[in-house]
Parts: sequence; structure tokens; C-alpha cells
Amino acid sequence: MLAAVLHDFNDFRLEEVPTPEPGPGQVRVRIVDCGFCQTDYKAIVGLRRNVTFPLIPGHEPSGVIDKLGPGVVGDFQVGDAVICQPSGYCGQCEYCRAGLTHYCKYAYTTGGDGPDDVRPGAFAEYMVTGQECLFHKPANLSFEAAALTEPLSGAWKGVVQKSEIRVGEDVVVIGTGGIGLLCMMVAKAAGAGHLVAIDASEYARQNALKIGGATKVIDALAPDVKEQVYREMPAGPDLVIEAAGPIAAVKTMVDLRRRGTRWNVFGITTHEKFELDGGQTHFLEGRMDASFGTTPLAMQQAIRLMERNLVDPAKIVSHRFALKDIHEAVKAMGERNRNKVMIHVTEL
Repeated sequence: MLAAVLHDFNDFRLEEVPTPEPGPGQVRVRIVDCGFCQTDYKAIVGLRRNVTFPLIPGHEPSGVIDKLGPGVVGDFQVGDAVICQPSGYCGQCEYCRAGLTHYCKYAYTTGGDGPDDVRPGAFAEYMVTGQECLFHKPANLSFEAAALTEPLSGAWKGVVQKSEIRVGEDVVVIGTGGIGLLCMMVAKAAGAGHLVAIDASEYARQNALKIGGATKVIDALAPDVKEQVYREMPAGPDLVIEAAGPIAAVKTMVDLRRRGTRWNVFGITTHEKFELDGGQTHFLEGRMDASFGTTPLAMQQAIRLMERNLVDPAKIVSHRFALKDIHEAVKAMGERNRNKVMIHVTEL
């Protein structure tokens, strides 16, 4: 099969590799579409170093079941259109039994990041994964939208499950790239009142208005960010989501708090420090949350949002490339004015 294989940082090759065979409890999926995540890009160009070579990246796929391994049970059959969760889990450890499968002691990921066990991903014509990672694709969803279930599920998990957004609440989202836009779309669907987007990019701010449903956008580099937020929501934000990544965004989030503000450290994954005033934090009586990864519950909820036309994640796709043009896709990932890059692998 054709696959994009990372042999070393900045050594990314299109090549023919053996088509994988599913083992017990596994399925082989013929990949149709796969989202290109920033973590994939960071691995390819060497910004993320926790990589074991060779690696086939790509962890946001949709496709069709091509072959069942021994012992696959339930209602999955060859020919079924499916969505793949990248993070596999054992189902038996104490974390899995508590529903925290993203904490699983024996977790693996297909083409992604996090666990030590990283398996070949979906920048390839076929991928093998565990049966527990599959979800049926609703008929009214395109394969492209379905491929964005995992990032949408992360947005749902952060905004709804962890930060418990309520109807009518005023929300600030800092960072309106792909994941920030998805957080905004989830917040809008959940009934956000004022929805303020903060980003340093004019391109991103315009997308926040057109795609995310922002009621106001603010330049992150403006000297009066807090004042602008409080002019829009005089009582201050009920919820602040940091979906940007840089430590400056976290510091902005901390500065925006008023009494009772809930805030979610969602986007930053680097080991950087920020300070909190202990007394102020005590008397503000706010609540800090964080969210990483996904779970079967979050995946299922994301599918419901899409199936019921409450959120259309395909709106965030700005660039589309065939697998054979993967190197052009890498270049697009390095551009400033882009949102989600999608890799189209197979025509059905």
C-alpha cells in the first residue's frame, strides 16, 4: 500500500509498504479521509521529539472496514463506514473501568502522540486498529466531517464535560485556529450568550466571526484586551477557554477572571510556568479545569452533534490534498493563514 512514512525529523517519504493484517480483536480500515493535526506536523519537522521511527502519522481518520481479524464481535462488518478513535485502551484497568479510558495503563495510539505504544496511523491506504476504537459513521455525514470527530470530541469534552457550560453563559475563547473554532461551535450549540474570540491573527479573527459565531473579536496583541472583554460582558466571563498554546494565552486567561469564572487550560501542552496570586485565587473562588485526549463518550457525543446538524466541523477545513501530495500538505501546515488541512486518501 501507499503510505507516508516519517523516517527521521524532516525525512518524510511517500513509499510502498506492506499492507497490514488485523490480529485478534482488530480490524483493517481502508482510509478515505484523515485530518492533519498540528501534533503530526510538529513530529514531521522536529518540533515534537517524542517520536520513534519509522512512523506513519495521521490520527484523525474515517474510512470503510476492509477486513476483520479473529474474534471481532458485535455489529461491525466488512464494508461498514466507520470513524476511528486514535486512542486504544485495555478496558480492564481501574481507569478504564471508571470510564477514564484516556488514562489507560496500557493505552496505545494509531499515528498519534501520548502513550509509549504508537502504532502506524492513517496517512496510508489502510490502517489496523482495535474494534473498541470504531464508531459507525452516520449516513448523513461526509467522510471529511467524520474525520474531524476526534478534534470535535476534544472540544466537547473540554467545553461541556469538564467546564460544564450552561445556557446563556458568557464565554471567551483564546486562540481561534481549528480547535478553538470547534470550541466556539460547541459553545454556541450549548447556548453561549456573548462569545468573545481573542487571537493575534486577523485571519483567525475573521474565521471566528464567520465560522465560530463570535459576537466580538479582539486582537490578542492589543494593550486593552481585558477592557475590551469587560465592555462586551460587564459582569465578566463565566467561562474562559485557552485553545491557543502559547503561555501568553494562559496568562491572558488568568487576567480575565472575575469571581466565579471557570477557566480551562486546554491548548497549552508545553512545560511552561505561570503565576497565580494565591489570595486572589482564593477569594475569586473560580475553578480551573484542563482537558486532553478523548474518550468513547466524547466521541459518541461529537457524532451526535454532527448527525443532528448542531455542529459542522467541515467548515474549519481550509486546505485539501491527496495522499500523493502529502508534501504540499506539509508546506500548507507551515503557513500562517490556514485552518484545518485534510488528506484525502481513497476514492470510494
